[in-house]
Amino acid sequence: MSKAMHNRDCKLVNKLHQIQNKQEVLKIKLVNIDTDEAIAERVKGAYTFWSRFKGLMLTESMPENEALHISPCTAIHTFFMKYSIDIIYLNKEKEIVGIEEYLEPGRIGKKFMNVKSVIELPAGTIRNTSTAVGQKVNLDD
Repeated sequence: MSKAMHNRDCKLVNKLHQIQNKQEVLKIKLVNIDTDEAIAERVKGAYTFWSRFKGLMLTESMPENEALHISPCTAIHTFFMKYSIDIIYLNKEKEIVGIEEYLEPGRIGKKFMNVKSVIELPAGTIRNTSTAVGQKVNLDD
C-alpha cells in the first residue's frame, strides 16, 4: 500500500469516528402501531450524507432497546461491522415492506420495493417482538 493510500484511509477512518460521535440521538421510541408494542426505546437518526454513510460501521455492538433510523435509504450493508443486526424496511407511510433478521457482518441486505428508510436493530429484536410485514410503525415521544 502506498503512503498516499494509507494516509487517505487513515483520514477516512478518522472521519467515520467523528461521525459516530455526532449521530443524532432522538428522545423517541419506535412503536408498532398495529400491536402498540415498543420495538426500541431509544432511536438514533442518520439523516445527513455522512451519518448515513457511516451507519453502524466500526461500532462494537448495538445496545438492547436501541435502533438506528436511516433516511433516505433504500438498501443497507453490514461491511465493517462486527455483529449481526435485524433490519426493518419502511415505505413513505412507515409501513413495513420488508424485514431481515440476523444479517451477518460483511453482507448486503435484500432489495424491497418502495423502500424510503430503514431501521437497524440489535439481532433478535424482530423475533422478540410481534413485528411483521404490512404493519405500520411510528416514532413516538
